[in-house]
Amino acid sequence: MKIFNYGSINIDHIYQVPHLVQPGETLSSTHYKQVLGGKGANQSIALARAGASVMHIGRCNKADSWAVRLLEDAGVNCQLVELVEQPSGHAIIQVDQQAENSIVLFGGANQSFTEDDIAQSLAAAVKGDWLLLQNECSHIDRAIEYAQHKQLKIVLNPSPMLADLASFPLDKVSLLVVNEVELSQILNTADLSCAQMVAQVRERFPKMDVVITLGAKGAMWVNSQEHIQVDAYKVEVVDTTAAGDTFLGFLMAAISRKESKQAALIAGCKASSLAVQTLGASSSIPTAEQVAAL
Repeated sequence: MKIFNYGSINIDHIYQVPHLVQPGETLSSTHYKQVLGGKGANQSIALARAGASVMHIGRCNKADSWAVRLLEDAGVNCQLVELVEQPSGHAIIQVDQQAENSIVLFGGANQSFTEDDIAQSLAAAVKGDWLLLQNECSHIDRAIEYAQHKQLKIVLNPSPMLADLASFPLDKVSLLVVNEVELSQILNTADLSCAQMVAQVRERFPKMDVVITLGAKGAMWVNSQEHIQVDAYKVEVVDTTAAGDTFLGFLMAAISRKESKQAALIAGCKASSLAVQTLGASSSIPTAEQVAAL
């Protein structure tokens, strides 16, 4: 079973700051680091390190070929990654002393795909394969339509939450993975208890599986018949960047091995608890061996 990940490849510029910059403020950074990032790249690396077979569909500038080499070194199949003339997607990330972050994102080459490009990239996918999507690349709605036509299983992590999400054919998605904030935005509600989340998800998405990450409260899997919740691991948090991507990668790898929903949630929580203890995005993603040893 293959997982095709149509996702962003970004160059992350990470600045450690005393606090997140306020409007009109100039603030000195105490540390700077440039690393491979992008939700797509992070999730592909997490999938590969968790032992899944993942093919990345993406683009970056020719000058940033080092980013593709890092993906390959992690075990990601990059046959469908293109080096192009457009500037790479990149992110300016602030991380404060409480490990909270603020991110400014530029789409760049991630936004250069046409509908035909997506169809060509998925030509080798067969019924039963998975397509993983975020919301940092172009024509995500058409990718869902095309994947459904090919009878692929579709996983959507709709981040960043943009206005175009309302036009997505969510009824064709097999698994929706969101955090509490993203779920509130989709449902147009706020401050829901776990029980209220379950009820709202079942009402809005009666035929869909939904995984909700709850930060320090862990994560839960909800569908019309099941509500499975697991606790988070208590660790010292250094940087939450890519924690959600790490969770999703290890969750999906467990699903691809046909492990139980609870085992998949536990794997995701274990992996993300290790990721938040290290500064950076892709550099913080643990290996399957490190997660197994936890």
